[in-house]
Amino acid sequence: MADQSPQESSPVEISVADLPKNLGDLVLKADAAIEQNNLGYAVKILLSVLKAEPGFVDGRKKLRAAEMKIAGPPKKKGLFGGGGAGKLKGKAKKDPVGTIDDIEKELEKDPYNAALNELLHDVSFNLNMLDTAAFALETIRRATPDNTKLLHKLALFYEARNLPEEAAAVYKDIVKVDPTDTEAVKGEKDMTARASMARSQDASGSLVKKDDKETLALEKAARSAMTQDQLEERRDQLVQQYNEDVNNFDVVKKLAALYEQLEDWAMAQQMYEWAHTLSAGDAALKMKSNNMKDRAGEEEVRVLEARVEENPDDEEAKAALDEYQQTRAAAQVDERRKRVEQNPTDPQLRYDLGQALYHAGEYSDAIPHLQQATRNPHIRTRVLLLLGRTFDAKGMSDMAIKQLSDANSELTVMDKTKKEVLYELGLIHDKVASKDDALNCFKQIYEVDYGYRDVAHRVESSYSS
Repeated sequence: MADQSPQESSPVEISVADLPKNLGDLVLKADAAIEQNNLGYAVKILLSVLKAEPGFVDGRKKLRAAEMKIAGPPKKKGLFGGGGAGKLKGKAKKDPVGTIDDIEKELEKDPYNAALNELLHDVSFNLNMLDTAAFALETIRRATPDNTKLLHKLALFYEARNLPEEAAAVYKDIVKVDPTDTEAVKGEKDMTARASMARSQDASGSLVKKDDKETLALEKAARSAMTQDQLEERRDQLVQQYNEDVNNFDVVKKLAALYEQLEDWAMAQQMYEWAHTLSAGDAALKMKSNNMKDRAGEEEVRVLEARVEENPDDEEAKAALDEYQQTRAAAQVDERRKRVEQNPTDPQLRYDLGQALYHAGEYSDAIPHLQQATRNPHIRTRVLLLLGRTFDAKGMSDMAIKQLSDANSELTVMDKTKKEVLYELGLIHDKVASKDDALNCFKQIYEVDYGYRDVAHRVESSYSS
């Protein structure tokens, strides 16, 4: 995946509801043709719709399904063949949107073609059409599950997009094909643990405290594929190989992953950064480098917080923690602002910047970035929660209530995030003297989780007042 900034004219991924009426009518005709098994006509219609609106993800899925039905089961020669991918790679750099149209013309002949689907992924990724990029590799995953090379690429894509559950599922599929693939075995454990940690993380990105035994156990489980001694021995072997040839991409990438397992975040960041350089700009590796830099900062905060907790009267330790947090907050804003400048249409990067600005107390600057981040359905509720907190911090209670109410309406299961949204919403209602609305929020939590924060006291005291 090349690390290019999307052009200003890059298409935006849309749903059928966002299509102009004339294109929406064409989609209805295509649906009718598919129902009547007139698949060739449906393909023709959908190709014309996608030429006009390349970001219509569901239309691309309908097209591929129709093409596969016409083609029948995948043929061996088409699984790994290049098709027309080679000649299109050069054009992709100059005209990525036009190249997508050309790729589709080739895929019409062979929808299972791995090289063409991989090129569709790469071009879509560079245009920030992330759902399309995922769909392209998911096509390979379903059609040729033994193509573990591209499945690894898909897993890394999900990992870089902070979708650990999806990454874990892909790694699991790889292990089914090749149980000896230690990278996939480790990846599945690591991503499963990270998904569990993500479900317990504060939406504002607050760090997990050192005494959170459950989270620390999950982190330990993610590293349990090898003992500490085995990891260090393997590291030494790879370091020796690296010293013999610092440009060996496979060794550099393995060494980066090993430093990550050892929680040597600084070295992991350096190795992922070098791997990114050697790969000629693999954006997923750049994202890993950025993540390692963030983890290094988080670890330093944990160390300083532990020092303060152990010595609460140590003014020097408190000053060191405050100074580091302020310096880190400013550095994170600068770093994440640069990431947004490199890829301005990425909602996840907008959220990361908004989060950094929120922690830096720059609430007004955080708002527009968080508003843009709501376009990503995978993080939308977390964004709305943080947006609500940001409006609340600015004293705009009515706006905060609107954001949190939207987030609450979109959450159907009473999980940790919904409890957090309801609790925050209750606090703001209480602040503006909407006592009944506040109590209603707290009661919803009380009904399923008596021990959540102080909701039991708030609910029970309302009956005695």
